[in-house]
Amino acid sequence: MSSLATQPVVAVLGPTNTGKTHLAIERMCGHSSGMIGFPLRLLAREVYDRVVAIKGKERVALITGEEKLLPPHAQYYLTTAESMPLDRDFAFVALDEAQLATDPERGHVFTDRLLRARGREETMLLGSEALRPMVRALVPRAEIIGRPRFSTLTYAGATKLSRLPPRSVIVAFSAEEVYAVAEMLRRLRGGAAVVMGALSPRTRNAQVAMFQAGEVDYLVATDAIGMGLNMDVNHVAFASLRKFDGRRSRRLTISEMAQIAGRAGRHQRDGTFGTLALEGGSGARFEDEEVDAIEAHVFPSIDHLYWREGQPSLVSLDALIGDLERRPDRQVLRAAPQAIDLAVLKRLAEEDWVRDRAKGIPMIARLWAACGLPDFRKTGPEPHSRLVARVFRHLSEGEGHLPVSWFADELARLDSVQGDVETLADRIAGVRTWAYIAHRDGWLADAATWAERTRMLEEKLSDALHQRLTQRFVDRRTSVLMRDLGAKGGELALPVKVDDEGIVTVDGEPIGRLIGFRFKADHL
Repeated sequence: MSSLATQPVVAVLGPTNTGKTHLAIERMCGHSSGMIGFPLRLLAREVYDRVVAIKGKERVALITGEEKLLPPHAQYYLTTAESMPLDRDFAFVALDEAQLATDPERGHVFTDRLLRARGREETMLLGSEALRPMVRALVPRAEIIGRPRFSTLTYAGATKLSRLPPRSVIVAFSAEEVYAVAEMLRRLRGGAAVVMGALSPRTRNAQVAMFQAGEVDYLVATDAIGMGLNMDVNHVAFASLRKFDGRRSRRLTISEMAQIAGRAGRHQRDGTFGTLALEGGSGARFEDEEVDAIEAHVFPSIDHLYWREGQPSLVSLDALIGDLERRPDRQVLRAAPQAIDLAVLKRLAEEDWVRDRAKGIPMIARLWAACGLPDFRKTGPEPHSRLVARVFRHLSEGEGHLPVSWFADELARLDSVQGDVETLADRIAGVRTWAYIAHRDGWLADAATWAERTRMLEEKLSDALHQRLTQRFVDRRTSVLMRDLGAKGGELALPVKVDDEGIVTVDGEPIGRLIGFRFKADHL
């Protein structure tokens, strides 16, 4: 990929709802070829579908860790930041949400792409206005374009769950919080759709489709909602203003608050944000200066980015580790905290058998690629390193392929749609591990077949998870009641019917039975 400093680099900076991603898609489609790197698989998939509608499926590729749609003559690539092929030549290259270079876990990937990913004719960096000083310091020739938000974002204070306006998103920061809020909404308002980063694109899209179609008026989500996923949202309510970032529990930064709150109101339609009012007044509270900053879209400037060597030496195991632990030589860059791939590499480097096999550039490259296997199930460095060790053992012996029997057995173990929401979500995380493996070049003898099998299994589990989420968090009877009340200004002029057996229905949904003059509601 071209890295000539003479080629134009444009940084398009501004808050949410400024059309940055839309602009990048337009610019890319105007070139003969192009690539955009995204922070989320979900977002890459969403934009892939948009570009396919413009250019046709045979000209567009989707590359993420667990998914690869790569037509022979693809010219336009939509990828996750980690999966951007920097060895290919594109006329246009863009990096979305570039301010994620401040993230302790993944920031070094975004910093590397900001520094190295270049289009032959045009490069575009998309991100927050707070990134401006970093662009000035690291890409001094870049043209910086500020974009204003299309609509107004206004603070609406604290609101009880029972009084949330329709078309609201409630943001929580753990699966437990998401499920608890969704359950309360089921009882009070008929239910909610659920969106979390751990959901597959298929499940997420099915849940969002319910919300978009008006089947439910509420959506409960983790902060994955903040990364450019576009929905018809009027109000964003924070169930909490604290999150666990992988190392500690901390309060959200103002920029993070704004990124999430900015999902409310799209294009020319204004939006509001606030918090959930809980019993006893123990709910989250915005500080006055936070509200002022979010409404005015004015945030503290970023003063550093995380960095790790993006092209480490593969001459020896020690040289690889040394490069990955090397400190940056620019003042605005900080050494990234040790990520799980490096932690696993250092653990395996202590094993004699690993050092015996990891000799020569090709085999060291294989070991480092194996360490890059994400810990989708969040098991931690020790258990995850055991899985990586087994993968590398197979990759470094015989023909260098993983045994088909092992791969097949692991998929078969996950091939069940029985169980609750948590069980199915855990199985999908397991399938993502094997999908990632199936999409690595040369790891399986018949990779295409196994990639297709993992895709089919993920879709099967995703459909089951969508069904289970809907069963658990959507009470269609209450939803019909609330929708009809809203449509009639709160009057009780509902289409209520009582059949010969005393079964009471509202708009076709059974809600209970009349026994004499006594009404007995069905159990929810």
